[in-house]
Amino acid sequence: MVAGEASGDLLAGLLLGGMRARWPALQAFGIGGPRMAGLGFEAWWPHEKLAVHGYSMEVLRRYREISGIRQQLAERLLKHKPDAFIGVDAPDFNLDLEARLKARGVKAIHFISPSIWAWRGKRIDKIRRATDLVLCVFPFEPAIYAKQGIAASYVGHPLADAIPLDVPRAASRAALGLDASQTVVALLPGSRRSEVQYIAPLLLRAAAEMQRQRPGLRFVLPLVPGLRHLVEPLRRQHAADIDIDLLDGHSHEALAACDVTLVASGTATLEAALFKRPMVITYAMHPLSWQMMKRMKYQPWVGLPNILLNDFVVPELIQGDATPQRLARAAFEWLDDPARCEALRVRFDALHRELRCNTAQAATLAIEKALAL
Repeated sequence: MVAGEASGDLLAGLLLGGMRARWPALQAFGIGGPRMAGLGFEAWWPHEKLAVHGYSMEVLRRYREISGIRQQLAERLLKHKPDAFIGVDAPDFNLDLEARLKARGVKAIHFISPSIWAWRGKRIDKIRRATDLVLCVFPFEPAIYAKQGIAASYVGHPLADAIPLDVPRAASRAALGLDASQTVVALLPGSRRSEVQYIAPLLLRAAAEMQRQRPGLRFVLPLVPGLRHLVEPLRRQHAADIDIDLLDGHSHEALAACDVTLVASGTATLEAALFKRPMVITYAMHPLSWQMMKRMKYQPWVGLPNILLNDFVVPELIQGDATPQRLARAAFEWLDDPARCEALRVRFDALHRELRCNTAQAATLAIEKALAL
């Protein structure tokens, strides 16, 4: 298995739980993180080695290292052929590796369909060459693959199983030491170093702006393990006088506890939706990366909740539109409109129920069928 960054580790860990229930003697190894390790996964490289984003300098600087890891991993896997290889997200890394392994007789499975319906649709040709099976987490995806002759199964989204339908708000506030009467804002700048570099300053300055306008707000900022040393100096620079709790992990507790979240586009936006939280989605990256990405997207939305509901149910402030003042204003619009928040909660609850399919069991069954072919 290969899972890149914290979100991939979370998804892979949930899948591993289902596979271990079916195959107790399962041996799993490759690239992964602490959640996977907790289920007996042997990480030959840590998952943060793959945590890059964009299409310019931040990728080019690490291309040789990442390419070298992929080459070493392929050689190791081809020497000791596993029954299956499962690439968890990280398509830029995994699809080329899957194609090489598939050509040498290793079953290649990709978990979490690349977002070909949102951007870079031509990747479907590479997916056809690279995979024996795509495990899809959204219900509309298998039909896209069926038209192209690619085996695909809808297995639901594992986060919809992991996150309770009823939000444990009071318990989460107690666990984080937050008073029930406080107005809490969660800041989620992403799990990659480059995301922290570009997005954390925006969110911290937005927090400072919100605190200036409404003293007494409480802010929580969950940190991916290993990134505290990057965030602390940014906090001192952009929000030195603001009461912000830097949490080691605990992103789910922060989302359950908060009244609104400012969140980087990505898996965390789906997590926020499953916790039925009002949110403001944002993103920022190197200008050259942004110029390339915006030309390749097919839909007016970038955030998963908006894509899945086919509507701007939550605001998106991306790149040049992402200013501290606009982020603060959009957050206050949620805090000042309880009826709007309740309408959003109803829509997110329906989405949660649609995505809840016991993914670990469904995916394990689909993998078992693929191995039998």
